[in-house]
Amino acid sequence: MKYNISFQERAKLSIAILSKQPVVTLKEAKEQAQWLNSTSKTNNKKERV
Repeated sequence: MKYNISFQERAKLSIAILSKQPVVTLKEAKEQAQWLNSTSKTNNKKERV
């Protein structure tokens, strides 16, 4: 991996990667957030002793 990369080069690479990903609608994002919230095991709050 190339470590000494400029901010502009990194931004161009991230834009290229994001453009290849499928578009997500607001409805799909909300459904995914609800699913993650319901299946998350870290959602249980610990009691302080």
